[in-house]
Amino acid sequence: MSEVTRSLLQRWGASFRRGADFDSWGQLVEAIDEYQILARHLQKEAQAQHNNSEFTEEQKKTIGKIATCLELRSAALQSTQSQEEFKLEDLKKLEPILKNILTYNKEFPFDVQPVPLRRILAPGEEENLEFEEDEEEGGAGAGSPDSFPARVPGTLLPRLPSEPGMTLLTNRIEKIGLKDAGQCIDPYITVSVKDLNGIDLTPVQDTPVASRKEDTYVHFNVDIELQKHVEKLTKGAAIFFEFKHYKPKKRFTSTKCFAFMEMDEIKPGPIVIELYKKPTDFKRKKLQLLTKKPLYLHLHQTLHKE
Repeated sequence: MSEVTRSLLQRWGASFRRGADFDSWGQLVEAIDEYQILARHLQKEAQAQHNNSEFTEEQKKTIGKIATCLELRSAALQSTQSQEEFKLEDLKKLEPILKNILTYNKEFPFDVQPVPLRRILAPGEEENLEFEEDEEEGGAGAGSPDSFPARVPGTLLPRLPSEPGMTLLTNRIEKIGLKDAGQCIDPYITVSVKDLNGIDLTPVQDTPVASRKEDTYVHFNVDIELQKHVEKLTKGAAIFFEFKHYKPKKRFTSTKCFAFMEMDEIKPGPIVIELYKKPTDFKRKKLQLLTKKPLYLHLHQTLHKE
């Protein structure tokens, strides 16, 4: 075993244990982040075409299956359904397989298949397994046109049917203020609704790529329909807005910053909310402002009630 492979296996093992520890302690957001980061690294190795890999094709397939199981556990932690979950005790069976991947020759314990490598990063993945500082690419995208290509259709959902006495919310994302707005490539916003533990309460939605950029603003002018009646949201819930953009030098889509709105801020009319540094903190415990400058996410809220 080369020193490079030994180091790689040690990092994978450390990441696996961190995720499982967070999971067993009930720190679900941290566990999900760690699982998704490791899953992507494993997927990348499983699908690597380089000739200097010490892993055989069969070992790469096993690595890909472990990545699938990490994603299944991550999905189970985010689900409100209790049936058909991939449990922590199931996941822990994979740690010795990952550790001894070069000598493992038994049948994989779960009937899963490797999944394709995704190019959108998990929250916090910019820091990666080595915890390197994620530098900003100054000048990336400079000189690009003011309008963005319409290549990301988004995943916006229609308004729910109205119910007597119940309130629906439409959030129009007007624009976001950023000092390097003109350098953002293919930016869009991911909108989610989380409870205090960071668990999704509604389906996650992505806006289309922004319509234009102007000075220190990226403009969206798109409506997001809340996929739950306001009265049915749990206490402490919040709506999150993650601003994402493409990094050509690293060839992936990354979260740049995020904002959130709590339930007492749901009022008709315009609202501006502060921007925070990544990684997205769905539990709202370690918040750090993105900038001291007066740059915000600009929204306009409309309430619909029968």
